[in-house]
Amino acid sequence: MRSRTRTPALLRPPRTAALAAALLGLLLPLFVFGAPAHAAPTGFRVENGRLLERSGNDFVMRGVNHAHTWYPNQIGSLAHIKAKGANTVRVVLASGDRWTRNDTTDVANVVAQCKRNRLICVLEVHDTTGYGEQSGAVTLSRAADYWISVQSALTGQEDHVIVNIGNEPYGNNNYAGWTADTKAAIQKLRTAGFDHTIMVDAPNWGQDWAFTMRDNAASVFAADPDANTVFSIHMYGVFDTAAEVSDYLNRFVAAKLPIVVGEFGHDHSDGNPDEDAILATAQRLGLGYLGWSWSGNGGGVEYLDMVTNFDPNQLTSWGQRLFNGANGIAATSKEAAIYSSSGGDTTPPTAPGTPTASAATSSSATLTWTAATDATGVTGYDVVRVNGTTETAATTTTSTSATLTGLTPATSYTFAVYARDAAGNRSARSGTVTVTTASGGSTASCALGYRVTGEWSGGFQGEIVIRNTGTSAVNGWTLRWTFPDSQRVSSLWGGTAAQSGAAVTVTAASYTANIPAAGSVTLGFTATRGTTNPAPTTFTLNGAACTST
Repeated sequence: MRSRTRTPALLRPPRTAALAAALLGLLLPLFVFGAPAHAAPTGFRVENGRLLERSGNDFVMRGVNHAHTWYPNQIGSLAHIKAKGANTVRVVLASGDRWTRNDTTDVANVVAQCKRNRLICVLEVHDTTGYGEQSGAVTLSRAADYWISVQSALTGQEDHVIVNIGNEPYGNNNYAGWTADTKAAIQKLRTAGFDHTIMVDAPNWGQDWAFTMRDNAASVFAADPDANTVFSIHMYGVFDTAAEVSDYLNRFVAAKLPIVVGEFGHDHSDGNPDEDAILATAQRLGLGYLGWSWSGNGGGVEYLDMVTNFDPNQLTSWGQRLFNGANGIAATSKEAAIYSSSGGDTTPPTAPGTPTASAATSSSATLTWTAATDATGVTGYDVVRVNGTTETAATTTTSTSATLTGLTPATSYTFAVYARDAAGNRSARSGTVTVTTASGGSTASCALGYRVTGEWSGGFQGEIVIRNTGTSAVNGWTLRWTFPDSQRVSSLWGGTAAQSGAAVTVTAASYTANIPAAGSVTLGFTATRGTTNPAPTTFTLNGAACTST
């Protein structure tokens, strides 16, 4: 048995209540149900446990969360999210009870921007977060009233919008009320004339550690007169093993109940979620996922940002993992059929100009190319590494240049560029350019501080400070060390980590790649350990040994 707590993401105060324990071996089964008679679908619909578009096409969400209500001037992020391959965006809205209300005009604009960028919009009210435990949180009934108040912005958008009634609608107090409250909120929306697919979040701060949603999902679904409800589980520290991830999702699939992972991350203050298992299991089962979150996180969970300062050219290690990693968005996302079959723009942009390389260092290089042209406008460029007939995603950008970091010293690379337009059409590939990085050498000057900031049974959190003690800037870097015991890095922010045996290699993130003279950058990581946890003794930066501080 183990207890769980979950510190909420973006701008939410820490949770203090400990989560009660639940024995995984005593899980109650879900029961397959018979679907009630319901209205003819007007857009998205649920059928046999799957989310379908009006056309009957199976739709699998691949996307991210965007904190619109706190950053209303960052609506342009939707174009950047689309350019990185997402087919869905979950947009944070507020009813006005805890945060500034998003009015009908604003909601209509969000929907229009989703449609312009060929994204499916999942709209959620955040004011319900942690109801019963979090001061100021409101009920699902109150959230339903908000949706009814902005209904005119949503009517007729059933092909493009899914209504997520309320975010994480119960904390860890009185969460048994979730079932009745969720049924009542669904029915309130149906009575008001909402024909949309409705999404409902789990209690327990979204993580359902007590299995309230899991064990009552069939009755909640049956209470929807349109039989058009999707369930959303948030996976943070409660889901820190592949077995837990697989068991939870498989039970919904076996019961033919529609389920998506509405939020998850690569790390969290309540534990270390197994993001690899979440992505792999969702792909294997054909289930949707929406990572948290694009940018703007605060309150100690800034490491959940996918890009730095809303800059699409500054992918963090979490963003790189979600968008470009195994089972990630770029590899698995498929645009909604409502866009690809709508008879719209099907003409791709022209190919970008052949890139030229400059400012090559031992671990970075800058590429520049001539812009592509397109009738409706180019929205982004995909830079790829070319190795024979194989291509590997390197980065995406909205400009006609990109600085690639984390390259290996004294290595030859070949790159090319694709252009992408607002309709999702991709150009022919540009010509290729080959660049060879400089030798790492032994002249680089660095001092490195390594410390353990927290330990627990079987794991620890660490911090690494890299200081440039030289007289010129370090532009791009690769850090290497060898663990002296059985430690293994689980997650890292500030760079991208790879580990082979005891040897660890970290390549710089875009926002840590430059270390000015006399400047420093800080990395953080979590790792597993054995009974002892000795510190590494030797670190190299771009092949040169660093002194210890």
